[in-house]
Amino acid sequence: MARIIRLAILALALFAFLQTTVAVTTHVVGDSTGWTVPTNDPAFYAVWAAKQTFIIGDTLFFNFTTGQEDVARVTKEAFFTCNSTNPISIITNGPANYTLNSTGEYFFIDTMNNHCIQGQRLAINVTTSPGPTPSPTPRTKPENYTVGDRLGWIIPPGGEITYITWSYNKTFIVGDTLVFNFMNGSDNVAEVTKEAYNSCNLTTILALYNNTPAYFTLKTTGEHYFTSTYQYHCELGQKLAINVTGSGTASSPSGSANAPSSPGNGPTPGGPVAPSPSGAEPRISGGYLFTLFTIAMVVFH
Repeated sequence: MARIIRLAILALALFAFLQTTVAVTTHVVGDSTGWTVPTNDPAFYAVWAAKQTFIIGDTLFFNFTTGQEDVARVTKEAFFTCNSTNPISIITNGPANYTLNSTGEYFFIDTMNNHCIQGQRLAINVTTSPGPTPSPTPRTKPENYTVGDRLGWIIPPGGEITYITWSYNKTFIVGDTLVFNFMNGSDNVAEVTKEAYNSCNLTTILALYNNTPAYFTLKTTGEHYFTSTYQYHCELGQKLAINVTGSGTASSPSGSANAPSSPGNGPTPGGPVAPSPSGAEPRISGGYLFTLFTIAMVVFH
């Protein structure tokens, strides 16, 4: 009986040990590009973030030059509009680490000049576990989506990435309705082909809505592309690409990048630490190993 109890104690200790070996990662933001204005690619950091998995305890490593860049954590609204007036926190000395201490969405921008508008901003979502995300239950009931939420359908202050970020991780199914809010006489919404979306050549359009609010019901699966036919609106980023599925499984349109506020977490005290090589490293304390070794000796003595 005593031996069974000892084995049970060992099993519990091993379980606790496994819980403490959850891998944490240092993510080098932008990889070799670092934290800078992306060259001719406003969706660069959205694409980078889409390839990562962020969990509590992970660290973002922003590699930039002091005086030329900075990194500010901001609200979702400030991220969309590139408003740096009241950041949650700001780091001006680079390179810098930022530890992710809570779950939820985080939004970062560069406050200098027009860096944010040119694409130097990052949106991520932090989860509690590095394990696989459970498959979502297929949704069958149609929903209404207000494009851009409170921002509405306008020339976005942050450029094309604004609507890319808005559609990020949303699931669109047949029967859903897109609601476009805009000002009559100064804007409209047009459904266009993928080629027209990419080139902003609007000589041929599939459908046009001139009155607000415009309701567009998604009747078919596949990719759908929207923009405004007013001069330069498309070139300035007023365009939206989504993918409609029949099962409720999220999917992004091919050729378009997708990217993600809980205030309170600041930069890691003590300044930046050089990032580890790519990949996660389990953190195991020597004291914990010694404790397990002692328990094992008791059990098997």
